Amino acid sequence: MTRPLVLEAIRIVDPDRGIDTTGTLLVIDGKIAAAGAEALNQGCPEGAEVVDGRRLTALPGLIDARVFIGEPGGEHRETIRSASRAAAAGGVTSILTMPDTDPVVDHVALAEFVMRTARETADINVFPAAALTRGLLGEEMTEIGLLGAAGVRAFTEGRKTIANPALLRRIMTYARDFDALVMHETQDADLTGTGVMTEGLLASWLGLPGVPREAEVIPLERDLRLAELTGCRYHAAKISVASSADAVRRAKSRGLSVTAGVSINHLALNENDIGEYRTYFRLSPPLRSEDDRKSMVEAVADGTIDIIVSSHDPHDEDGKRHPFAEAEVGAIGLETLLAAALRLHHDGSLPLLRVVETLTAAPAKLLKLDRGTLRPGRPADIAIVDLDTPFIYGKADIRSLSKNTAFENARFQGRVLRTIVAGRTVFDATDGG
Repeated sequence: MTRPLVLEAIRIVDPDRGIDTTGTLLVIDGKIAAAGAEALNQGCPEGAEVVDGRRLTALPGLIDARVFIGEPGGEHRETIRSASRAAAAGGVTSILTMPDTDPVVDHVALAEFVMRTARETADINVFPAAALTRGLLGEEMTEIGLLGAAGVRAFTEGRKTIANPALLRRIMTYARDFDALVMHETQDADLTGTGVMTEGLLASWLGLPGVPREAEVIPLERDLRLAELTGCRYHAAKISVASSADAVRRAKSRGLSVTAGVSINHLALNENDIGEYRTYFRLSPPLRSEDDRKSMVEAVADGTIDIIVSSHDPHDEDGKRHPFAEAEVGAIGLETLLAAALRLHHDGSLPLLRVVETLTAAPAKLLKLDRGTLRPGRPADIAIVDLDTPFIYGKADIRSLSKNTAFENARFQGRVLRTIVAGRTVFDATDGG
């Protein structure tokens, strides 16, 4: 049992209820008891911890719907526990873990292992995604119905894209029958080839093989047509170019049950950040042009893109200490997700409510979670933030086991001071977390 918590005179931003107001936030028995202007000056429960919330902002705890973890099989890169500590420091209270582990999460026993380990070791809520095909081999579909009944929230091939359209159609048909979410990254392996950067002038200057934008758009267009054919719930996991946003926009206009996500890396960075072959910027899809980055921001603003994810992907130094084209692909991002997203608010690109919605209410709706909101009666998952505090994110700040951040020494404005999960404080900046 935790003490009741009263946050007085705090700014409350809750896109689920469409409010951005100053009020009182009251937590009792791990749940939100009240949150809003109507709760001002209503007194405090006996024994409550009372916090002066002036200059602070309360957000629903963030939900990150794309997180790679090493456990099981790659615990030297990241464990569920270490990822949860990194998430808590970033205001993230729920994560969806990808199935690309060793062994792959492709049957009920592995999904239950993830959930059991999370209950025993994690500070936050951990929800597993399962593979669409056994072993991520793109050949035999997994038991979608059994996995869904066991608590799996989404089905995905993680970093991979299913090449066989007939197989994907069959999977989507089964997924529709179980109301399961198909979450698919679209990168055509043949068109990508050995490419490591977006095809164009900069790739030529650096002498690195390029990837055409069509490598993302062609399989995405195919998936959208199959989603229309089957009627399944389809989520484009990580789009990054303007033509992909246009494809999703057209699909939504036809009334399809289609959503899309974007990595914070593709909203905050562009291909020029690669600089002198810095391997921490070796990502998939590769970083895009500034025009593509702006088109992603516009797609978030107009609702074409529903959620922003960290695409947290830990790799040790040995994996990154190679020439750019040979380095491991991916970057960590749980701790910097909110801070990097707030750049879009501070520079006027997006309203604060929209930024927060993409990180809370929208992923909660996508994954059918009773979280991502400060609505009374819901679990008290809260991020308390000073939106104006500037800070530099240094290597010493990183809590993940792997240090491959694309934001090392980045200057941010807006820091998480305290993270609460079900009424319990799991990160407090004043004591180092």
